[in-house]
Amino acid sequence: MGTKIAMWRIDGEPRRVQPAKLALESRLEDIIETQTDVLGQPILLIGRQVPTKYGKFIDLLGVNADGDVVVIELKRDRTPRDVVAQVLDYASWVQDLENTEVRAIFDDYQRRTGGAASFDEAFAEVFGDGAPDDLNTRHQLIVVASDMDDATERLVAYLSGGYQVPINVLLLDYFADGDREYLARTWLIDDASVTATRSGAASAAKKQAAWNGHDWYVSFGEEAGGRSWDDARTHGFVSAGGGEWFSRTMRQLPVGARVLTHIPKSGYVAVGEVLAPARPFEDAVVDHDGSEVPLSSLALQGTYVFPERDDDQDQREWVVPVRWLTAVPRAEAFWKPGFFANQNSACKLRNEYTISEVSSHFGLD
Repeated sequence: MGTKIAMWRIDGEPRRVQPAKLALESRLEDIIETQTDVLGQPILLIGRQVPTKYGKFIDLLGVNADGDVVVIELKRDRTPRDVVAQVLDYASWVQDLENTEVRAIFDDYQRRTGGAASFDEAFAEVFGDGAPDDLNTRHQLIVVASDMDDATERLVAYLSGGYQVPINVLLLDYFADGDREYLARTWLIDDASVTATRSGAASAAKKQAAWNGHDWYVSFGEEAGGRSWDDARTHGFVSAGGGEWFSRTMRQLPVGARVLTHIPKSGYVAVGEVLAPARPFEDAVVDHDGSEVPLSSLALQGTYVFPERDDDQDQREWVVPVRWLTAVPRAEAFWKPGFFANQNSACKLRNEYTISEVSSHFGLD
């Protein structure tokens, strides 16, 4: 059996606080719903009493910072065989949830609880970062119990250790001291040793947010002594360079793509349409007063030529001509929690929340 926690009250004469039976184990569901920190890791709760296609209801469902789905099930008064079998049955359903289904479960939970936040906003509020494109590529199973018997402990240890099933038991010891109540948390298995397992039944593409086929994210890395957003906004281009890792994705932008352009640590500043494939700065041409001219012939504020290095990497700045549908100065950049941003110079933009909000903000609905 797991080690039982002992507690003393020491504000005055030290005395031991005696463990007690939680009056109603159903209270645990309310406690976890309002204070997910009880689980020992940040969790965004996406549903309570979530119906499965098998006619059963999952007590609590959440996602972690990696977008893994977390099943949280209370043991209540069920036998070890029942509770373990139930949570494994839930896992067989959860592993097939697609990206859109995870979001739909959250939306339904928001409607039932009176919430108004989108999934992306809520994710950013809990984790301080945007939601990953891939949701539910892995999942975790947590059984919450106020006490534990030998049989359940043996079953969980066997599944977790022998077969790498991502199942663990969270033991919550309850203490009462007059009108004060306390909970103490203990994991049956060292939490660091239990990793989420990859969800395998649904295709990886369905676990990833859908792409609309034309919107791309572009990161314009404006920096002192380097490229200038004022140049790009005035002359119609985006660019990246200084190494193949930076320029490779920029060179993948197709003609006709719509690019939502983001300045790191500032926000979104423009939406435009790609006019031509990427070219090195020395060969790039842009529209200037109705005529195509070499970009290098214009008076520019930024620097777009990098010193050569000995590692044979392509250091050149690669330029993509763009017709701006809208473009604002850096000081007017638009940003909201939950927006997509990463370090790639360019990538397919799948985050519908970002696309919708940025388009609306810039009057491009």
